[in-house]
Amino acid sequence: MINSTQFSYFTLSAYFDTGGFKYLYFVVILSLYVLIVCSNLLLIVVICMNRSLHEPMYLFLCSLFVNELVGSTGLFPFLLVQILSDIHTVSAPFCFLQNFFLYCYGGVEFLNLAIMSYDRYLAICYPLQYNTRMTFNKITVLFAVTWLCPLLLCVVMTCLSSSLQLCGTIIEKVYCDNYSIVKLACDDTSVNNIYGLFVTSLTIFCPLILISFSYMRILRVCFSGCKQSRQKAVSTCTPHLASLLNFSCGACFEILQSRFNMNNLPNTLRIVLSLYWLTCQPVFNPLLYGLNMSKIRIICKSLVFAKM
Repeated sequence: MINSTQFSYFTLSAYFDTGGFKYLYFVVILSLYVLIVCSNLLLIVVICMNRSLHEPMYLFLCSLFVNELVGSTGLFPFLLVQILSDIHTVSAPFCFLQNFFLYCYGGVEFLNLAIMSYDRYLAICYPLQYNTRMTFNKITVLFAVTWLCPLLLCVVMTCLSSSLQLCGTIIEKVYCDNYSIVKLACDDTSVNNIYGLFVTSLTIFCPLILISFSYMRILRVCFSGCKQSRQKAVSTCTPHLASLLNFSCGACFEILQSRFNMNNLPNTLRIVLSLYWLTCQPVFNPLLYGLNMSKIRIICKSLVFAKM
């Protein structure tokens, strides 16, 4: 059961006394959350309601935007409550639930970026065979792998962590983090550590290998093709590469901070680095794809000006 430890709550020690500024932080975080929800929801509606956008590339984008909403909802409402609270504690069941949602978000994000790179590889390297290679059945399988794989992996990871006997309740973060919980364990955590490496390999390294393969083939076509094909490849791949780089940097910050002692860094900087992978991607992606993809941009403009 999820509440199998001897503690019923955890204390989040990374919060610090902000005095009267907590209301300013609350407004800033709330505004950011509203921006994320509205921008991602707008693009989801635009893609779903327009048949001209019912192509694999846009469907994978829609999946990406849905995941941004899931990750943001797993973090921002909790942050808003904690900012206004004077006692930064969270119940054990909720802590494990948040941990589950945030890790699912990270796994789905990497896998989604991987299948988007695969889709671009087929579109650029096999343009005439694209429709026969990217079939409805294949799209369904890719969606199932992207969402079900992280879901099942995170269920097992959460069960393993919640079954540990803990010797403390203090988590040095502003949200619940699996590695921080495992570090509190009194008993042997070798199974958790091995499984954590397994999950990391499946949700990070395997997608990165697929992405690297796809872009090596795309680059080969670009260098051997005409100027028009190179321009098309650059215009379609630039948003994806920028999104991948942004999320990879955020994930790298989080992994480094979890695995190594960062106490020499200022507390505010540590909080910002730990939140980067959860906050910047949901803001970055809608702006990046909404502004760079002409079909989405034109439809969004027509919707906005039609209501004015």
